[in-house]
Amino acid sequence: MCAGRRRSAPRLSSSQIPNPSQRGPPIRAEQILKQAVGPAPWYWQTFPEISGASGRRFVWNYHGEQGPIGYLVTLHPRQDPGATVLALNTYCRAFAIGASRLGVWCPEAAAAVAGQPYIRLLCFDPETLESFPLEDVAGWFKQSNERVYSATAPVAEFEISSGLGAGEHALAVPEEFRKAGELLIVSPLPAASKNDPACAIVVLDARSGRAQVLPQGWFTAAQFDTGYQWITRVARDPMTGRMVGEGIRMKRFELAEDGCTLERWLE
Repeated sequence: MCAGRRRSAPRLSSSQIPNPSQRGPPIRAEQILKQAVGPAPWYWQTFPEISGASGRRFVWNYHGEQGPIGYLVTLHPRQDPGATVLALNTYCRAFAIGASRLGVWCPEAAAAVAGQPYIRLLCFDPETLESFPLEDVAGWFKQSNERVYSATAPVAEFEISSGLGAGEHALAVPEEFRKAGELLIVSPLPAASKNDPACAIVVLDARSGRAQVLPQGWFTAAQFDTGYQWITRVARDPMTGRMVGEGIRMKRFELAEDGCTLERWLE
């Protein structure tokens, strides 16, 4: 496990980065990452198809880059594609909860000047989602700080503060989330200096109500342009237990066993 105290990270030199050929082909990481969910709208096609308790299926749709609903990702019953029941703004990720529930997580800005940014997690019963006209979200939604829009309230939700320190934490996870599999959440961190980690991976085990916070000490403003480059998704290699990831304007990577240290670039 990473140490709880944040340490300054020296700039990586090329000699410190292992050669990708030293262990495992990068193509394996690519195959693993194809199964991982990334943020809307860039990775909307990785969102899972959801089935309700009755067997009714729901599918996702991306509305392109132009117009009043550009960049939005929406959910529709497969048999009624004209009915919109959920709209997701940028940076949202969708995931399945058990066989018939839909989960969404997204980063949220601090609620107040003295507050911390946080991760918001919502659980929906797709069978109870009421449809709404796209005109309800046209224009204003994609420009707003709102991440999720629905005409029906989620059945449950909770938050994970980005201010949690490194290590394991017990969380008050609502029962409705307990059937979710392991979630690897990329959470921004309020870095105090350029040498502080700019993000952490939060490993959420909803079934046990515990989370492990893994600050990415290698991903700092001293090493990266963190407003221009950012980690989009990570996945766990089922054979090795290690995490691999990728990002915007950065190479794919593999983390060391501690989940915090950059082991190598994969391309």
